[in-house]
Amino acid sequence: MSEEQVNQTEDGAIQTEAAEISALEALQQELEAAKAKAAENLDGWQRTQAEFQNYKRRVERDRIDFQNSVTGKIIARYLDVQDDFDRAMKHQPTAGDLTQWAQGIGSIYRKFQNVLEAEGVTRIEAEGQTFDPSVHEAVVHEASEAHASGQIIEVLRHGYKIGERVIRPALVKVAQ
Repeated sequence: MSEEQVNQTEDGAIQTEAAEISALEALQQELEAAKAKAAENLDGWQRTQAEFQNYKRRVERDRIDFQNSVTGKIIARYLDVQDDFDRAMKHQPTAGDLTQWAQGIGSIYRKFQNVLEAEGVTRIEAEGQTFDPSVHEAVVHEASEAHASGQIIEVLRHGYKIGERVIRPALVKVAQ
């Protein structure tokens, strides 16, 4: 091989090596750019996650505050009735005529019923009705000739609802 051919081969190898180095540098730059973009995306994602966690905490805190506010407003109405009971119990007669005291208790009872009505609470009618598991809870089953099977004989604890939503089912004694 001639010297000229050797020089051309060396020049070709140098050019190939230079092209490979240039391509490698370009790939390294692309890699660095991709790493920077990935770090930027990760940072954005982490920030969004933190903001979402803060949002969830804020919503939960607001929900609890709202619930406490509503509960407080409702309970405040019942406190007047509680005060009346406190006064009645303070002046409970020890002997003699209980009529006046009983009338006072009856007045408090009616006041309490009015508060419940104002809140939209209604008593579930049960006695004499046919047992309905959606609004009644049978705690006693009793044989009865005077009542049809499945008919409610006695209400042991009244049930209540707001609109169609049952707050508490009525506890009842049911005929077998």
